[in-house]
Amino acid sequence: MIKISAVSYLNTFPFIFGIENSAFLNNFSVEKDVPAICAQKLMDGNVDIGLVPVAVIPLIKTPEIITDYCIGAVGKVKTVLLLSHQPLHNISKIYLDYESRTSVQLVKVLAQNYWKINPAWEKSDSTFNHNLNKDEAIVLIGDKTFTATDKYPYVFDLAEEWINFTSLPFVFACWVANKKLSLDFISDFNKTLKFGVEHINETVRYFKEFIPKSVDATDYFINNISYSLDDNKRKGMELFFKYLKELNL
Repeated sequence: MIKISAVSYLNTFPFIFGIENSAFLNNFSVEKDVPAICAQKLMDGNVDIGLVPVAVIPLIKTPEIITDYCIGAVGKVKTVLLLSHQPLHNISKIYLDYESRTSVQLVKVLAQNYWKINPAWEKSDSTFNHNLNKDEAIVLIGDKTFTATDKYPYVFDLAEEWINFTSLPFVFACWVANKKLSLDFISDFNKTLKFGVEHINETVRYFKEFIPKSVDATDYFINNISYSLDDNKRKGMELFFKYLKELNL
């Protein structure tokens, strides 16, 4: 049996819909986790495939990106944010989302290379309550962002900031295997993900009770998340890996 770990955020619902409804896959199990846990399970060998933050791909022993799909952005992603009470150059400390790896590294790359700021970094945890000092900021990802933006006068979309910096799209997570899989399974898995991405309206109806009433999920899936892993996104990912190697933090 092939074990799959998928991210439990709203942006992954089309993939989950495909996995649970396309009928292309056989003999598999799926677990739903936050991104950091997906990554850890794949690195530890507890699952065979994970939708993992791209920042951890270099840490996996034998990583293989196995699909033509990802969690990416070609504009504002809306759910990966730096939130602040001050403009960028007045920020002295940034708290980092405990559920993410890629977003944590992305904000450090942007700080060092694009914004040219040198804040202190501190991990947040599940008890974070937005009680920040005036010169502090927080990186938040996922569904938490839908209720957080009205608490801050400054909202920086990290995908948009990356695109402004590099003129390339950004990839937050890819489907990665830690072992060789059969070509038949990989083909079926691609068909499964494609089915989900091509059935957005059905996805929204299927997950209706899990989608906040204030969120236009159809608009979010179509206009904020870019699911195809094309050549431009691969270029953006390779450039991100280059900047990761150069981080002096």
